[in-house]
Amino acid sequence: MTDERSSKTKPPAGSQTLLRGLDVLDAAADGPISLAALAERLGLTRSTTHRLANALIDRRFLTFLPRLGYKLGPKLLDLGSIAQRQVNLVQVAQPILGDLATLTGDTVHLGVLDESRALYLEKLPGRRRVEISSRIGDRQPMTSTGLGKALLLDGNPLSWRQQFEIDKRDGPLALDFESWRSRMERYVQTGIAFDLEENEDQIRCVAAPIRNASGEIVAAISVSSAAQYMSDERMEALSGDVGQAARDISAELGWQVREKRDNGAA
Repeated sequence: MTDERSSKTKPPAGSQTLLRGLDVLDAAADGPISLAALAERLGLTRSTTHRLANALIDRRFLTFLPRLGYKLGPKLLDLGSIAQRQVNLVQVAQPILGDLATLTGDTVHLGVLDESRALYLEKLPGRRRVEISSRIGDRQPMTSTGLGKALLLDGNPLSWRQQFEIDKRDGPLALDFESWRSRMERYVQTGIAFDLEENEDQIRCVAAPIRNASGEIVAAISVSSAAQYMSDERMEALSGDVGQAARDISAELGWQVREKRDNGAA
C-alpha cells in the first residue's frame, strides 16, 4: 500500500460525509484496519474511503501506519481528555438514579473509592419507610457494603486480602476472608455485588460498578432496603435493573462493550 497521507482531494461535502467519517472512526477503534477492510466495512469504494480517511488524517483524528492501516489519531485523545473533565459524575447519574429509585421504591446510592473507603456521593430515598443510616459524604467499609464490593470487582485475591485486612482494623467483620472471597468470586461472574446485612443489621442491597471510557471501574451504584423487602429472589430480580442502570451511566461516561473484529491486513 502506498502512503495515503496526501490530502489533495477534498472529501465530498454534506451531512452524509460527516456520518461516514464517524463510521470510519468507529471502524478504526479496534486497532489498525486496512483500506480494503475499511471500505468493505463501510460498504464504500476504495477511492471514497481513501478520501474520507485522508481528511481525518489531516485533522489528526486518524493515523496511517504503513503495512498495517488506519488507527485512531491523537486528536481524539485531546478531545477525550477534555470531555472527561467536563463530565460531572453526579449530574450525569442523577436522572438514571432517579428512575431507578422510582422503579424499585428503594433507596439508591452512588459512590466512589476514596483511599480505602467507599465515599457516598449521592443518596436518593425510596418510597418505603425504611431508615438507612448512610449519608452523602459518608465513608463506609469496602468489604462489607454492596457498593464497596462493586468497586472491588476488578481486583484479585491479593488486593482483596489487603483491603479485607484494612477493614478488619476498624472492627470485626461478618465473614472470614475465605468465605468473603468465595462470595466475591461469584459476584465477579455476574458483575453484581450483594450486601447481605454485613454492613448494617437488617439492611440488604444490590450493587453494580460504573465504568469509564477505558473500561475502568470509577464508581458504583446500589439499591438498599430492609431485609423484609429484600428476599433472595427479589435481589436476583433487582440485579437486572441495577446492572442496566450502571451500564447506562457508564455509557454516558463513554464506556461501551466492543466485540473483537478481524480488521484484515493492509
